[in-house]
Amino acid sequence: MLKRSMDVIIALVALLLLFPVLIVCSVILYCLNCRPIFFKQTRPGLHGRNFNMIKFRSMTDNKDENGELLPDEQRLTPFGQFIRKTSIDELPGLWCVLKGDMSLVGPRPLLVEYLPLYSTNQARRHEVKPGITGWAQVNGRNSITWEAKFDLDVWYVDNQSLWLDIKILFLTVKKVFAQADISADGEATMSKFTGSNRKEK
Repeated sequence: MLKRSMDVIIALVALLLLFPVLIVCSVILYCLNCRPIFFKQTRPGLHGRNFNMIKFRSMTDNKDENGELLPDEQRLTPFGQFIRKTSIDELPGLWCVLKGDMSLVGPRPLLVEYLPLYSTNQARRHEVKPGITGWAQVNGRNSITWEAKFDLDVWYVDNQSLWLDIKILFLTVKKVFAQADISADGEATMSKFTGSNRKEK
């Protein structure tokens, strides 16, 4: 209840304070023909239940001659790169926090297609609500391997507390200003997860 109360209060205050940023970003995306301006996608949440995640659109939907989406680096717009570096693209997700689908802090919601690829231990990341930010985001984000990221997610599940959440929120602000760990080496964002070859003990 305390975590949920903190989520609602901070999300409401953040939306009110950042409302001008939301409006300006929306107008710029509209003028740049990045429409719809919001990117919506089904993601697995608590206990793997699906919900609709929402972000500002940072990529186009351009496809190749076979109808397949082009690589991320070809679809990421200059303004999209800016809002990703500053994490402005994540601000609409505060609405998901208010709805109760997400928390401010928790493992990041990933693609539904990854669900059958998780090991038993990795799947434990769904024992808590997904977050706008999380322990993995302040300890490497996209610059670390998928296995390391999932280890950090599970560590958070086992060690979550109000004080840890507050620490992660402060570290997130620091990371945003430093614009650190935004992408993996050689990638515009992060390569897709195809399963772990590491055996669990």
